[in-house]
Amino acid sequence: MIISVNNTPDTDKFNLLLSSTIINLNSLAELNSHEIAQLKGSDIEPFIKDEMARAAKGTPFENTIELIGGQRFPDIIANKYYGVEVKTTTQNHWRTTGNSVLETTRVDSVERIYMLFAKLADPLEFKCRPYEDVLSDVVVTHSPRYLIDMNLDEGATIFDKIHIPYNQLRKKNNPIEPIINYYREKLKPGEELWWIDADKKKQKSNNLIIRIWNVLSRDEKSRIINNVMVLFPEIFGNGSNKFNRIPAWLVNNESVVCKNIRDLFTAGGKSSIRIGNCTFINASRIFFNLIENFESIKSIIMETPSNELSYYWNSDTKEDTKLFDWIEQVLYYTKRGGNSTDISIVSKLKELCI
Repeated sequence: MIISVNNTPDTDKFNLLLSSTIINLNSLAELNSHEIAQLKGSDIEPFIKDEMARAAKGTPFENTIELIGGQRFPDIIANKYYGVEVKTTTQNHWRTTGNSVLETTRVDSVERIYMLFAKLADPLEFKCRPYEDVLSDVVVTHSPRYLIDMNLDEGATIFDKIHIPYNQLRKKNNPIEPIINYYREKLKPGEELWWIDADKKKQKSNNLIIRIWNVLSRDEKSRIINNVMVLFPEIFGNGSNKFNRIPAWLVNNESVVCKNIRDLFTAGGKSSIRIGNCTFINASRIFFNLIENFESIKSIIMETPSNELSYYWNSDTKEDTKLFDWIEQVLYYTKRGGNSTDISIVSKLKELCI
C-alpha cells in the first residue's frame, strides 16, 4: 500500500497529480515496454509509487507518498482522503475482478478513490478513472466482488443499475443486500443466487460437499420436503413447471442433488386422511404428506422471516399473517388443479391452526 500524510484535500490538484502520473507511466511504457511488462503482482506498486512521487514534486503532495505493505484498500493514500487502487492484467483487455463489496480492509479516512489500471500486454498502457465509474457488475470468487471495466460507458455501473450511489452503498451496514435484491429481480424461474450470504443468521448447508438425495437420512429428507412445501406452494397445483424452482434451491441451500423431484411428492398413490371428525378418501399423496407433517410445517413457517416467504411466494406477507397466507397460497394452487377431495383437505387447514 502507498500512503500520503498531507492532510489538506484538494481534488483539482490531486486530479492533476494523477493525470501527470498517467502521462509519465505511458511514456515509460513506450520506452521500456519489455522491462515494465515483467512487473508482476506487488512489483507494480513500488514502480507506480516512484512515478507518483516524481509527479508530486512542486505540488502539495511532494515528499508525502510512501509505500505500505499488507492487504489494505486502496493501495495508495494521499492526504489521508484520496486513494488509488492499483490493478493489472497481462491480457489485452481492460477488465478484471476487483475488490470485495464489503470493503472490510478499507482505510477509514479515505473518502475518494480512483482506479489505476496497468495493461501489461502489448501495447502496454495505463489508465486511471474514478473508482465507482468502472465497477460494472458483481461477480463471485469466495465472496461478492466488483467487476472492473476501465472502458465502461457512463451510466452503466452497478450503482446505476441498483439506483444507489457508491458512497451511499459502501456505508450501509449490509451493502450486499441491495445487490442481492437487484439480481433476484432478474432471476428466471428455477434460478437461484448461490452466493447469497447477506443474512448471516441464516444457516446454510456446507456447500463444500454435494450429496445425492438417496444418501440422506429419513429425518433430513422429511425436513427438506417440509421446507419445499412451505417455500414452493405451487407444487400443490397441476402446472407442468411446478417443480422447476426446486432443484436450484436444493443445491444452493441444502447442497443436495435429486434426479427426480416429482417422485418426492407424488410417489405412493392415493391415501385416506382423517382431520378431526372428517375422513377424506382418495386424497393425493402430497396432501397426505402435508397433513402428516403439518405441525413441522407450521414451525417452519413461523421460524422463517416474512420477507423471505414473500420472495419465494412472489406475494407479500407479514409476520402476523404468514401462516394463514401460506394456507391461502396452497388453496389457490389446489383449486387450479386439485380434485374436490384435495380442495376440502386444504380448506380444513385453518381449523388445525386454532
